[in-house]
Amino acid sequence: MTIQWYGHSCFKISTKPEGRGSGEDVVIFTDPFDRSIGLRPPQGRADVVMISHNHPDHNNPSTLKGEPVVLDLPGEYSIKGVSITGIESFHDKVQGEKFGLNTIFVIESEGIRFCHLGNLGTSLDKKQLGEVNGVDILAVSAGEAEWLTAKDAKALVDQIEPKIVLPMHYKIPGLKLKIGDEKKFCKEIGLCPREKFPKLIVKKKDLEEEKMQVVLMEVVNA
Repeated sequence: MTIQWYGHSCFKISTKPEGRGSGEDVVIFTDPFDRSIGLRPPQGRADVVMISHNHPDHNNPSTLKGEPVVLDLPGEYSIKGVSITGIESFHDKVQGEKFGLNTIFVIESEGIRFCHLGNLGTSLDKKQLGEVNGVDILAVSAGEAEWLTAKDAKALVDQIEPKIVLPMHYKIPGLKLKIGDEKKFCKEIGLCPREKFPKLIVKKKDLEEEKMQVVLMEVVNA
């Protein structure tokens, strides 16, 4: 599984599920954004686009090529050998009254479980935690915003206990949105490296190490 970051909450996940042989990777994008946020929208072919919520900075599948399946609701899906679960959640701490609903997505492929929390604004309840159980890679908002502090984000990591943490949705050069950078989150979690990686290539055997690690990524279009 290969993961790249386009900034904000947008990742490209390329995977070759069992049974696909030597064919093309299945390409999944998460929360593609539009130009209004100041960053260059993601480009390229997509098989699947996952939308956590209907805000312009998370919902712009038209920027991608091909005829992708767009997932924007909770449910269980199987697409080209990839299993995806959408889990209903809230974008705030008042049952969605302020910012609405949010869908958490869990991708399972190559024996790896990748979870994208979207703009989750609360801790996970018992049912939600059961559905994300066993997550290997967790994409979590790291920039402080009205609905989520750095301590909140750290608490989510502690709840889920992934092997790899991918901070997202934080202030980077060019981004016009009023959110914090990743520094407070890194201070809370105490594991952020200085080096940033252009891509993350993960194999199931790489995840046998018990110690959690945080991976900061470079932006593809930077």
